[in-house]
Amino acid sequence: MRFWVGAYAPDTGSAEGIGILQAGEADAPGAGGPLGMVGTAVAAPGSPSWIATHPTLDVLYAALESDGTVQAYRRTSETRLAPAGPPVEAGAAVCHVAVAPDASFLVASCWGDGRVVRIDLDAAGRPSRPFVAEEANDPYGSAPGEDTVSTGARVSGAVVPDLAAAARALRAAAGEEFSHLVPAYDEVPETDAESEEAAAGARVSRAHHATFLPGGLIATTDMGLDLVRFWRPGVGALRLAQEVVLPKGSGPRHGLWHPSGHLYVVAELSREVFVLAADRTGRWHVISGQPLLGTLDTDTAAELCASRDGSTLYAGVRGSDTVGVLAVRGAGNALQLTALAETGTHWPRHHVVVHDTLLVAGQRADEIVSLPLDLRTGVPGRVRHRTPSPSPTRLLPMR
Repeated sequence: MRFWVGAYAPDTGSAEGIGILQAGEADAPGAGGPLGMVGTAVAAPGSPSWIATHPTLDVLYAALESDGTVQAYRRTSETRLAPAGPPVEAGAAVCHVAVAPDASFLVASCWGDGRVVRIDLDAAGRPSRPFVAEEANDPYGSAPGEDTVSTGARVSGAVVPDLAAAARALRAAAGEEFSHLVPAYDEVPETDAESEEAAAGARVSRAHHATFLPGGLIATTDMGLDLVRFWRPGVGALRLAQEVVLPKGSGPRHGLWHPSGHLYVVAELSREVFVLAADRTGRWHVISGQPLLGTLDTDTAAELCASRDGSTLYAGVRGSDTVGVLAVRGAGNALQLTALAETGTHWPRHHVVVHDTLLVAGQRADEIVSLPLDLRTGVPGRVRHRTPSPSPTRLLPMR
């Protein structure tokens, strides 16, 4: 099986562009065999840190993070890509692209300036006409409204625990000898892309991810302002439908739609996974959350993906270089942490599940590793195979 590999180019990493990973036999349905890099499909000095495919055409889209643009590539052979049209401006540090199911447009998320950008796609899959959606406002910078409340109060109809206050209370009760064992939910660790504004304590918009939901709704995360925003697409535009506020400083990073009708959101800074659901009127709410217990104070959560049957979630954790294994409980409305497993590589930026194998992109280790999954528990075992790969940030199965 083969995968496209997004990566950081020499400005922030060491990759030449979009790579190709071979996992096992080329025509095998699984990815449990030996790993190896086939080569570079196309040079992309602008750092293609995230890549996505067109739903029907042999076209690939890359968020060129350091260039602030989105570039389309058409597949010209089994191992080569070529640019399809000029790059389209998105925004500072564009870090994610998601393509609409009907292929009429894509949504780009920009970490650097918080932009959420709709970019139209023509019949050949070429992007054009970027539309910058309504900017986000800090819900904690003004008087609380319906969806703007402080941590520990009602957030969009759900009671979210004040983890910072709980950590302080537990630390005081544990005493000096054992206080270090309490997770530091009252501290916000720095990310790998910490800005001068954040270092100074300012809260700035950091759009990070977009998820297309059934019925045409789009959910985007804003890591800097602790928001999950819901949009309705219009003609050449995006219309803001609702905002759900997460606990202050949690840093929602990536979302994952589940067949049960729930949206799971992994929070980078607080290292937990929230469960969101819509009520009968279509309004979205936080209904539960599961901390990644056992992670370190300086850790940051990364990717979130599911097993093939949707019964298990996997949340990558950078720093301690682990992956949280979460069982989906009830009707999908609750999660239970069942294990925190070693990934065997450094800085697990992205991971995917392929049948009985977990593939992990170790960004700072310059490698990709594979771990077997226990078919009964879903827990990863020790690294089975590994291969050098420069600054990998995204693993995308080829069609």
